[in-house]
Amino acid sequence: MFGVKRFTKSRPALDASTGGGGWGQVTDDEAVLAASTLERALYWRQIYSEMLEMEEKVLARIDLLMDSHSEVVKGEVELANVPVVVAQAERFRQRLGFWEARITELDVRRHNRI
Repeated sequence: MFGVKRFTKSRPALDASTGGGGWGQVTDDEAVLAASTLERALYWRQIYSEMLEMEEKVLARIDLLMDSHSEVVKGEVELANVPVVVAQAERFRQRLGFWEARITELDVRRHNRI
């Protein structure tokens, strides 16, 4: 069996993908969004870019692995695993969009002060 990292504390990102949390649900460290600095927004854009890239790779890998399994296994994976990964990828995509918009907003404010 593969070694799987076990998470013992509640994880908002997991709760969002499995329990109906939406894209507006933030991670533990995002803090107050309206008070974010340009530096902080750039940081979160990078984080969400990386997480989205990872989820897209997971989906591609699932697709590749399903080719070598029976129709029953494929069906179960499509019903159980794929929706969770797709939901998480969409959440990351939307959070990334939020941070990109926030960067634009902060950049405009900075230029208006000059």
